[in-house]
This record gives sequence, C-alpha cells and structure tokens, in this order.
Amino acid sequence: MPAQFYNENANKLAQQYLSKSFDEVHQSWSQLLPSVIKNAHARILDIGAGSGRDAKHIAQLAARTHGTENKVQVVAVEPANLLAELGANQTTGLNVKWLTDSLPALNVITKQEVSFDLILLSAVWMHIPVGDRARSIRKLANLLKPGGKLVISLRHGQTIEDCNERKMHTVCANELKQLASDVGLFIQLETPKESDKLGRDHVSWQTLVLQMPDDGTGAFPFIRHVALNDGKSATHKLALLRVLLRIADGYAGAVLRREPSPFGDRVILPVGLVALYWCHQYKDLIDSHNIFQTPNKSPNMGFMKANGWQKLTHRSASDYRIGNLFTGDDAIALHKTLSAAVSNIKTMPCRYITFPNREANSNNTVFEVASKTVTAKDSIFLDLQTLEQWGEFSLPESTWLAFNRYACWIEPVLVNEWVKTMASYAGNAQYKSPEKQYKLFQALNWEEPKRSTVEVRERFNIIQNALPKDEKIHCVWSAKSLKQKYDIDHSMPFARWPNNDLWNLLKTDSQVNNQKSDRLPTEQKLKQAKERIQHWWQVAWLEPEDQIQQRFFAEANIALPGLNSDNSSVDDLFEALVMQRGRLKEMQQLREW
Repeated sequence: MPAQFYNENANKLAQQYLSKSFDEVHQSWSQLLPSVIKNAHARILDIGAGSGRDAKHIAQLAARTHGTENKVQVVAVEPANLLAELGANQTTGLNVKWLTDSLPALNVITKQEVSFDLILLSAVWMHIPVGDRARSIRKLANLLKPGGKLVISLRHGQTIEDCNERKMHTVCANELKQLASDVGLFIQLETPKESDKLGRDHVSWQTLVLQMPDDGTGAFPFIRHVALNDGKSATHKLALLRVLLRIADGYAGAVLRREPSPFGDRVILPVGLVALYWCHQYKDLIDSHNIFQTPNKSPNMGFMKANGWQKLTHRSASDYRIGNLFTGDDAIALHKTLSAAVSNIKTMPCRYITFPNREANSNNTVFEVASKTVTAKDSIFLDLQTLEQWGEFSLPESTWLAFNRYACWIEPVLVNEWVKTMASYAGNAQYKSPEKQYKLFQALNWEEPKRSTVEVRERFNIIQNALPKDEKIHCVWSAKSLKQKYDIDHSMPFARWPNNDLWNLLKTDSQVNNQKSDRLPTEQKLKQAKERIQHWWQVAWLEPEDQIQQRFFAEANIALPGLNSDNSSVDDLFEALVMQRGRLKEMQQLREW
C-alpha cells in the first residue's frame, strides 16, 4: 500500500472521498449489510479505511439498529497515518477502533486472534501486487467467521501516473474468483462494471461479495484424517494434535509471529511450549496409571530418559505450567526432559503427519520443528522467553484457527480415538472391553489449573494489614470498601475458561461476586473497572520485590492475545484482557453480566 502518496495528499483525498456517501459508492451490495448488522455482537473490518466514511456509516447504522444494546465493533485499518488521523476524527464517539496495518501480512490484526462477520476492501485490491494476492486472500479467508462475507471493490482503468505514484496494478474479476475458490470461498454477488462516481471516464468499478461456508479452510477434514484415518503405531500423532489444541484454546499469546509460505501462512510457536504440554499430558498416563502408549512391550516412550523424565517422577502434571520455577536437580532434569521431548516430537509425529493430497515433491509435512540445543542449568523459570530457547514449531494458520475456534468440538474426537488406540495395545489388554475403557477416559482427563484463591487471599490480607486505618481496599467491580467479608473473583469465569493466573483473580465484594457468578463481564463493565483492576495488579503483584512480578507477566503474556513475551505494561495487558473477553463471548456465547 503506497502510504507515502496517501500521507502527502491526505487532506485532498479525504475531501474527495467524503464528497460521496456510503450509499452512493456501495449501492450495489449495501442490501446485504443489514443482515450482518442485526447481530448486536457483529465484528466488522474495514481495510483501507481512509477518511473513515464507510466505517462511520456502518457504526452509525449499528447504533441506530441496536441503540443502547449495540455491541457491534468496527475495526478500521489504514496504513497511511495522516489519512487515518482524519478518518479517526470522522468516527469520534462511535464504536470504531483504528489500527495501522496492511495486506498481505495484516500482522496487527491477526495477532489479536479475532475473526469477522464482514470484511470490506473498498478501492484496495488494485494496490496489491499480483504476487501478493494469493497470500492476501488466504489471510482474509482466515479472518472470516463461518458464514462471514468479504466485499472487494475492483478498480478497472489505471493511468501510468496511477501505476507509478499510487502503486496501482491491473485487476481481474476472474483472477479474484479463482483465488477465492482456492481457499474455499464462494461467490455470493458479482456486479457488472459501473461508471466512476467521481466522473473519471477512464475508471470503472466492479464489486465481488465472497462468503465463507461453514469451514472453508480445509482444516476440519485434515484434522479428522489424522485423528481417525492416519496410521498410528503409537499415540504420538493424537498427542501432538491435542497439545496444539490446548495451546490454541488457552494460550492465545503463544504465537511468536506468522510467516508466509507457498501453501498459506504459518503460525510460529515456541517448541519448548509444545514440549512442556507434551510432557504435561503424558505425565499421569505413564507415571500414575502405567498405561502403554505404544504396541511395544516397554511402557516407556522415546523421550522418557533416565537422566530426565525418570528423575521427575515425584512431580505432578500441574507442575508443568507457565510461571513455575524449577531449581537444583529438578531444573537440570526438566531441561533434559524438554530437550528429549522436542527431539521426539520432531522425529516422530512431525515427520509422519503429512498433507493427504499434496504432491510428493512438495513440502508434504504439516508441522515443522527448527530445534536448538539448550544447555541444562540448575534453574528454569517457565515463561515464553525461556521456552523459546529450544527453537520454533510451525503449523498452518488454518489448522491453528480451527483449534482456536472449535476446540470444544475437536477435543472429544481426539480423546475418543486415543482411548480406542490405547485399548488396542497388548500391554493394555485389561482395558480392551468397552466397560473397562472408562478408566482410559479418566486417565486422559487434562490436568486443569486448580481453582484456588488461597495465594491471592494471603496477599490481600498482607496488603490490608499494612494499610493505615483510614485507608480501605475497594471491590474492583462496585468500588465498595472491602471489610472482613470479601471474595476473590475470576474476571474471566473459571467454569467456562479454566484459568487461575494472578491477573485473572480480582478482589470483590461477596454480594457482587454472587451476582456475577459464572457470567462474563460486559465490555462496558470491564472498562469501567479498569482503574481499580490495574491498581489491584499494581499493589498485589507488581510492587513486591520478588519473583511474583515475573510470574504475573509470564502468565498474562502467554494467556492473553496480542502481547509480546517481554511485555511489562499493565495498559497493554488490560487491552488484551478486553480482547480476550470478546473472544470468549464469541467462541462460547457466554452469558454476560
């Protein structure tokens, strides 16, 4: 996107764009907009939002449609900063969020791990070089919700000046339709060429509305293929899929970055985190239940080494969690265990999980590991930066998004197939009959964080006792003074999203907490409590000079979307909390409070 030209001519261009109304410019498809807007929680992305005309119209329509119940969010993306400033002025007071980003990468948007009911590209496609268009359409498809619409207007007729100064390229509807088909989008509307609304004789416009069916990425069929049909001589493949699903569901901040590839964008994770969760899920299966994971006569697997795994049998699965500290011999053993797990993941499931329909001479493996050698030390603090030392794990973005959005439907398939696989091994003959297999299901229960508030209560009591008598601690939700009777609330309800991190535990009035129960706070209520929440974080976890501050950010930076692994800003943390609230609302349709 030629941001320089648009910045240099921002005022002139804004005046030009605003001279025509939304209805004049988008008359050909605007009849589809009310069906999107009628969802009070719709999310709409305007890429190349320019002067803000379209974002303003959509936000005003949503406000008129829903009144005080309006939760429709419009995200306006504009790479030219000066033009974006003018656009932001147009949308002051409306539910429009402005971001600086651009195709084909859309790094800022994708890092937020959200999807959209409608994406609008008005007068943008001609700025995308032909070589970037396949990646751009894949990126846009991955940002669409099932059933979501992608509206692209095509400008036909570029002068030499347009091509040189404004970096425009020739566009073709048939090319766009083929690219859309390749990523599973279907054509809902294709308009004939129409004359330019600004009266330029050499310019004409055409609009295509593309729609995402239930899941157009092909991720579901692939996951089903691996879980149900792909050859399994051990539980490796199922284990890797479940680990990735758990990370996608609970650790939105684990994504280090996204990278382009010839077959679609890929998500990059720290392979140390994959290895940590790998050990977490096998821990009880092997050490507590002695259930064989291969057809072989040995109960051990390749990563269970004498100098690593076998020296940690006194540890529980819950010890393998972000924010935990290992020291001494346990730290050395954990280093060796994670290294062995990374090696096992790389040489077993990653080597044998392949795309079913890809040419043999292409890169046929789905998951890739770029591992590094890590020297064992007598201290290891489990955070994102530490786990990055072992290297990187790469998977298709479409697979990541399927795990991220549909975990509750995919996990039962993986668990059922894992039970069937274990029951078929000679070493597990005692579980072969269906009535005995419930024990295998029990053994596969994922060790969730414990719903405990003891640590937070201890911190509260210390703070309260240190305060002057005339100073009180206040409920984060109601601002009431807290006395002897108080509760510790999970801001994101634990019953719906099991997270016992420090940032998620807030001091509240008991009566208020009972009213909230397991409901999700509305965005408005969360933002109204911002100052009190951040004050509690500060006094409880960030002022004490000890390891608790390090743990606080380690937990938050990996659990919440859009944060860097070295983030230490409570403002950025709160923005990510608001974003996570929206993700949970969308993915789980939780009741609001």
